[in-house]
Amino acid sequence: MSTATTTPEAGTVTGTASGPLRGTVWLVWRRHRAALLTGILVTLAACALFSYQRIGLMEYLGTKTAGLDSSGDDFRIRFGGTFEADIQFLEAVPLIVAAFLGAPLISSELERGTLQLVTTQSVSRSRWLASTLAVPLALVAACTLLLSLVFRWLWLPGHELIVGGDWLNSGPFDATGPVLVAKTLFVTACGIALGKLIKRMIPAMVATAFTVVVVDVIWSDKVGPKLGTLHNLTYPINGESPGVPRGAIQMDDWVATADGRLFGFSTCVGDAKPEVCRASKGIVNHVTQYYNFDQMPGMQWLGAGILLALTALVLAFVVWRATRRPL
Repeated sequence: MSTATTTPEAGTVTGTASGPLRGTVWLVWRRHRAALLTGILVTLAACALFSYQRIGLMEYLGTKTAGLDSSGDDFRIRFGGTFEADIQFLEAVPLIVAAFLGAPLISSELERGTLQLVTTQSVSRSRWLASTLAVPLALVAACTLLLSLVFRWLWLPGHELIVGGDWLNSGPFDATGPVLVAKTLFVTACGIALGKLIKRMIPAMVATAFTVVVVDVIWSDKVGPKLGTLHNLTYPINGESPGVPRGAIQMDDWVATADGRLFGFSTCVGDAKPEVCRASKGIVNHVTQYYNFDQMPGMQWLGAGILLALTALVLAFVVWRATRRPL
């Protein structure tokens, strides 16, 4: 049995239900069940697809255990498009969730007047706000965690071949581990905040989509590549590079003096006498900077920690704004 008070314009305003969902939790689920159920179903479907893809991947790798180094072209033909599509989907998850769940979460209630009705029917603003934030964000965290874990399970056995082995710049860094969860929560919180400020659903969704794009650019260009400590591979200026370790991501190349002072890789290249120029500066070595594959988890957790701290700040602003300002 369930009871509810409704209005034609606003739909269900307040109610109680038997079972695990009661009071304002049931109300939030009821108001946003279409988006929440869609998220659950898409998550389950994607995880089922990843699991199916892993069967084919493991069969392929089982026949290539002795020659992975020479199987790059064959792998790209058979699996390249599949993994690129998987990664593109996971990279789009934060944008989709933020724009279609985060932005409308409060803005739709303000635009339709539902919130004023809820808070005049023995439901405090704090109680409504706690449920409104907790239910969707908990579901977002659970779904993105499941997606990242299952995709990592798919990606890890063939990581040296998938997207050319580039785990930092080509998507796996953001699609596996805690980063997908933290980034989605952060941009969703930004969408909620923008919805509270703008108070109209469609403009809030547009502003949220733009914000997510900006966050992605800053994250990819300014934050992600600086989350770890670079290793240096040093070898003589006229020598042959021994190559970075297997699975490593090469980040930059320099020339350097014997005491480690770095110069741009093109230093002295355009000089009439490059050898004399390098000698005058004391340049004797090449230096290649890289990240090892075993640094990936630590970098992911550091990045996720930064994003979760920012999420907490944004949500604190939403709570302050909602409890201190008129609706």
